[in-house]
Amino acid sequence: MSAGRLLSLLLLLQSRGRMPARGIADELGVSVRTAYRDLARLQAAGVPVYAEQGRAGGYRLLDGYRTRLTGMSEGEARALFFAGLPGPAADLGLAAEVTAARLKLLAALPTGLREEAARTAAVFHLDAPGWYREPEPTPRLPVLVDALLTRRAVDVRYRRWRAPQEVARRLRPYGLVLKSGTWYLVAAGESRIATYRVTQVLDAVPSDERFDRPHGFDLGAYWTSYLDDFQARRHTGTATVRLSPRGRRRLPDNVPAEVVRAVEATATPVGDDGWVEAVIPTESTDHACGELLRLGVDVEVVAPAELREAMAATVGVLARAYGVPSGRGAHPVAEGS
Repeated sequence: MSAGRLLSLLLLLQSRGRMPARGIADELGVSVRTAYRDLARLQAAGVPVYAEQGRAGGYRLLDGYRTRLTGMSEGEARALFFAGLPGPAADLGLAAEVTAARLKLLAALPTGLREEAARTAAVFHLDAPGWYREPEPTPRLPVLVDALLTRRAVDVRYRRWRAPQEVARRLRPYGLVLKSGTWYLVAAGESRIATYRVTQVLDAVPSDERFDRPHGFDLGAYWTSYLDDFQARRHTGTATVRLSPRGRRRLPDNVPAEVVRAVEATATPVGDDGWVEAVIPTESTDHACGELLRLGVDVEVVAPAELREAMAATVGVLARAYGVPSGRGAHPVAEGS
């Protein structure tokens, strides 16, 4: 049972008045049977919900009954959207507001829902960064948040991957996105909307310029389009590789998901020992070489020739560094070793 859904049901009845069970189910994205169960849970929690029979009937709250979120500040209202995300809220400088908003929200709920919400909060925890990664410091994030919410342009120094690496920009923030523990700023520059990694913002100073976001700008739609374009630009070539059974098992921990999917879609057996041949997407030769070397002797590059040569050259350098004579140490490692 979702305490959040029960709260949504309560606020729905409060704002809409009488509603049929079918309408409630459609609004909450559940079955009619689940809507009936949720209504019964509300009643059991002490909320005065009653049914009106007849053609124009439905469910409604007792006249005069209201649940209120009283005394909530502007910052606490903003923080309410991050009530289940303590880590990101702290990044945004809203940790104290999140705590205060959660307490006020709980205090406004009927006893039954308050207990349900407390039980739910006790069994879920979000840890956004991926494994083997430290959380990235984002000291400029609160400044960007304030600029975003007050619609004020901000002057930044930004470190990018290509030369000149350090550039100055005046940005008009349109939104912030948290992707796998990393914050990205979506902002308009002088000529276009672009995406900036917040950890690469070296300095940020609010300006006196005010701006309005374009009418109809959808942050979620922009981000989806950005990811699609990024993937299209990222993978500009392909490689044919051979993988051992152990190599296939190790793929998800060593290469991007799209490479794993490509192997699953194109793998064909090349012998009786479980090895398969597959075609995978690649970026540059250097990037593909570094990525595939993580699999060690469990992968062999068949084509293109420049990637195969890069792999061989790197392995040769490693062999010389470890004092391995040419021609030794190149045999496959047995499964389970």
